Amino acid sequence: MATSIVEKFYSMEYGPAPEDASEVVKWLDAHKRSFGHYIDGAWTGVGKNAFETKNPATGEALAKVATADAADVDQAVKAARAALPGWQALTGHQRARYLYALARQVQKHSRKLAVLETLDNGKSIRESRDIDIPLVARHFYHHAGWAQLLEEEFPGYTSVGVVGQIIPWNFPLLMFAWKVAPALAAGNTVVIKPAEFTPLSAILLAEIADEIGLPKGVLNVINGDGKTGAAIVEHKDIDKIAFTGSTEVGRIIRKATAKTTKKLSLELGGKSPFIVFDDADLDSAVEGLVDGIWFNQGQVCCAGSRLLVQERVAEKLYDKIRARMETLRVGSPLDKAIDIGAIVDQVQYDRIKSLIQTGVAEGATCWQPNVTMPEKGLFLKPTLLTGVSPASTVAQEEIFGPVLVAMTFRTPAEAVELANNTTYGLAACVWSENINVALDVAAQVKAGVVWVNATNLFDAACGFGGYRESGYGREGGKEGMYEYLEPTWLQDELKAKPVASLPEPVIDEPEGFDEERSEQFETVIDRTVKMYIAGKQARPDSGYSYPVYGADGTLVGEAPLGNRKDIRNAVEAARNVAGKWAKTAAHGRAQILYFIAENLVQRRAEIVAKLAAFVGPEQAAIELDYGVERIFAYAAWCDKFEGSVHNPPMRMVTLAMKEAIGTVGILCPDDAPLLGFLSLVLPAIAMGNTVVAVPSERCATLMGELYQVFDTSDLPGGVVNIVAGKASELGKTLAEHDDIDAVWSFRDEASSAMVKLGSIGNLKQVWTNEGRQIDWFDPAQAEGRYFLRHATQVKNIWVPYGE
Repeated sequence: MATSIVEKFYSMEYGPAPEDASEVVKWLDAHKRSFGHYIDGAWTGVGKNAFETKNPATGEALAKVATADAADVDQAVKAARAALPGWQALTGHQRARYLYALARQVQKHSRKLAVLETLDNGKSIRESRDIDIPLVARHFYHHAGWAQLLEEEFPGYTSVGVVGQIIPWNFPLLMFAWKVAPALAAGNTVVIKPAEFTPLSAILLAEIADEIGLPKGVLNVINGDGKTGAAIVEHKDIDKIAFTGSTEVGRIIRKATAKTTKKLSLELGGKSPFIVFDDADLDSAVEGLVDGIWFNQGQVCCAGSRLLVQERVAEKLYDKIRARMETLRVGSPLDKAIDIGAIVDQVQYDRIKSLIQTGVAEGATCWQPNVTMPEKGLFLKPTLLTGVSPASTVAQEEIFGPVLVAMTFRTPAEAVELANNTTYGLAACVWSENINVALDVAAQVKAGVVWVNATNLFDAACGFGGYRESGYGREGGKEGMYEYLEPTWLQDELKAKPVASLPEPVIDEPEGFDEERSEQFETVIDRTVKMYIAGKQARPDSGYSYPVYGADGTLVGEAPLGNRKDIRNAVEAARNVAGKWAKTAAHGRAQILYFIAENLVQRRAEIVAKLAAFVGPEQAAIELDYGVERIFAYAAWCDKFEGSVHNPPMRMVTLAMKEAIGTVGILCPDDAPLLGFLSLVLPAIAMGNTVVAVPSERCATLMGELYQVFDTSDLPGGVVNIVAGKASELGKTLAEHDDIDAVWSFRDEASSAMVKLGSIGNLKQVWTNEGRQIDWFDPAQAEGRYFLRHATQVKNIWVPYGE
């Protein structure tokens, strides 16, 4: 009898368990399968310019959806702008009640939303029902809380204004909640465009917003393709763009917004490593892989698409993976027993197949299970590529499909090197029973999210976002709220106060470098100011200098005229010491900063006298005194601007670690040459970054005093590097340099646009004053957390714990 039961257990097959789609079909039919845009609390007609959305599992048309043109976008933006004052005027509690109502209605309509999402996207109904919908409700609940606590938790901050949001097709419902919930909680109004492949769930959510009485114009949903998205990005009356999608489109958006003051957050592609050590629970790791790469057909930006397995257990793990792949079921997404649904569109389907063929052509071995496939629809077998080289196309490019590429490593150091051998930095998984090894590797991997012995866990309280070409900004948690807020003083005081138009510094055609031009100076000996690179004074590569004049027009001295090679040398010096400086204990960095302040005070009379030639004796004295105070402030912050621990609903803790960005290029202002320099360089190095700074062109000789202070303060060589010259030329070089991780520009509007355009290559983080005047003498504007947040990026490490 026992044998018979066992035989039946192993031989039985799953029967179909289809979800009933009749309610969704009724909803579609009630709308005559035609949908317009939701603008200013009302629905538009479909019009002549429309597109079809199809069920990728069957190829059948679901509905016709209007395509928004520039006039539709303009109408939506005007509605959002008109609704903004009223929405901002509500109390946090009032906005919280709307968000709470949205959460409740999502739960009420959960089955309809899940079925609609599966029909439109092709993902398994189990994923829509059990993962997406609960997370959508969770985001609205969580952000209802932030709306309630906004004034208490974000004092001195206000909403950005009108926000344009563009979301992808892989998680249409979830991305809608990720974007809309924090924006509304912060007091913004929204114009959102869902992907043209999957617009229907956003339309249903707009209906739900209408049901709860959300004030008209607060949420506007418009549909269309890339042209519609471009119209949103380029609209002059939008204050912020939030985009989730491909890195290629992210670059286009960065370029389109470069000459504007729009705030920008980008959540882009990934090629996430899935690292398995030889002491890992291999069976658990295999189940993690199922969730990591075959979840949503692998159409996940943070999919664990690169398997890195320790050499000793590689073949054993591959055998387990193949056995598990044989049990995966591919078929109708509405079947509750299905693991892998349909690819969203023919274009995506063809791209995935082409990349698999490329992988094989480049030497990989392809293995697919012998599973039954549907006769029609866009279905792909789960695929394993082994023997992949780190430089191969499939190891470097995001495939965005159910394809796992596998490589081996021998040591933890090699694992980290392979994991970081990518232009992306969105997510990673580390599997090891040795928690010390797991956390050590997690800290070294360049990724915004790291899961330890787990994968693809998300929660509204835990920030999500990437490093490097995976974008910048965070979604979820407190850091996600800051994406939709800005300091009140920035709006109230500065938007109407652009930097005064000052004449360009007179940097003539270079003259020969002459150290004996002493007759022009009061002193007998010409003290030549040099570059400061790697802790040493360095002559400019050009061999030229330029004259620096005081406020009264008299010649003060000569400054070195830096060029591209000087920037290259400074970046190399900064990169060489970046890892060591970032790992220096915060207390140790604080002591060095205090020492800098001490030495600045010791040289007070000399520095004030030098500075007075440019700004007058009164401002010079104030700048130095404020500068000392600012150094003390950032020395104090070194060990106090810390991470936090989140407690998501599952048995995990999430360590939100504030990490240094890396090497930061800084263009310093002219109006407060000493204080402005210190106000920008100090928060960067206090948080563990290294710096390449371009000082004020007009006062560049002052850097000779600064680097003597640095030399006598135990600051490691290369932490601060100073290259003088034409800010417009040096700033462009910094912005285009692939080894610069972030660039800050606090000069004029042209400089802001220039560094944004230059950053497109590696999508480095950019922070500018947008050409607006900063009061460097006001700590509320020029000091504190606002600067520290730009000097750090948050890595969320998910760690499981017991009962």
